[in-house]
Amino acid sequence: MAVYTDITEGELEAFLKNYDVGQLLSYKGIAEGSENSNFLLHTASGAYILTLYEKRVDAADLPFFLGLMDHLARKGINCPLPVHRRDGAVIGKIAGRPAALITFLEGMWMRRPTVTHCREVGKALAGMHLAVADFPLSRPNALSVEGWRKLWDGARPRADEVEPGLVAEVDADFAELSARWPSDLPSGVIHADLFPDNVFFLGDRLSGVIDFYFACNDLYAYDLATCLNAWCFEKDHAFNLTKGTALLAGYQSVRPLTAAEKDALPMLARGSALRFMLTRLYDWLTIPDGALVQKRDPFEYIRRLRFQRQIRSASEYGLGEA
Repeated sequence: MAVYTDITEGELEAFLKNYDVGQLLSYKGIAEGSENSNFLLHTASGAYILTLYEKRVDAADLPFFLGLMDHLARKGINCPLPVHRRDGAVIGKIAGRPAALITFLEGMWMRRPTVTHCREVGKALAGMHLAVADFPLSRPNALSVEGWRKLWDGARPRADEVEPGLVAEVDADFAELSARWPSDLPSGVIHADLFPDNVFFLGDRLSGVIDFYFACNDLYAYDLATCLNAWCFEKDHAFNLTKGTALLAGYQSVRPLTAAEKDALPMLARGSALRFMLTRLYDWLTIPDGALVQKRDPFEYIRRLRFQRQIRSASEYGLGEA
């Protein structure tokens, strides 16, 4: 369920009068997604995505998110392009929510990514990291180590109800991550949420990257570590070395990692697994059943976190094998 705020045809027609997109022909809610309300629109000029930004997205961050998409599109990155209103703005309002109209990307996300898909994602991620070098805006990562602590403070009292012994495990993770988290690696704007449902393909060709609403300034290698967690594990929770090799080779074919980034990759992947486990765990424990927020099972990332604790070298992900 990803339509948290419904809209009427009359509201939508009034909203579209501010754009040069022609007459509304049809619209429907999009069921996927967990943060905002999304609708697929068809107008006389083509297909668009209308996004209503819900309470989890700070309206003050929208110029950064939408400006980033504009910047990447101008750099040749396949991503949705915000549609400007007649007054030049890209942010409007509908049903009491800030909203933006975005161009539609052809393609579909891969529920079972192949090795080829992983290689293409690596290339695309590196291309984005190069493209943002001159992006003038910045946004701190609210979900870095200190942000994780806030989530843990909210989830810790009940964490052992989810998995006995989880409190002791995660407390130990925080102690080590706090002592060893790198701060002097190459950095800039990162996607921060490049999961399979945020990348579209047409066959084996990557047709676009979407959902930049977690984008922020952080370490490029941390973004890559998140992709290792998101793309290279199978349904049985085993790490697929062939996919890891392909993803890392794809990335390095566009932007080679520094020696320091390679050394830090296991720690960054462990931190990324902890970050996504904590957001899921916090929602799992604090959001009541039936609430209009999609809760994701934390167990998937509890298993990934345990895997990442055992990794000592980036070569265990396949770095340097292709």
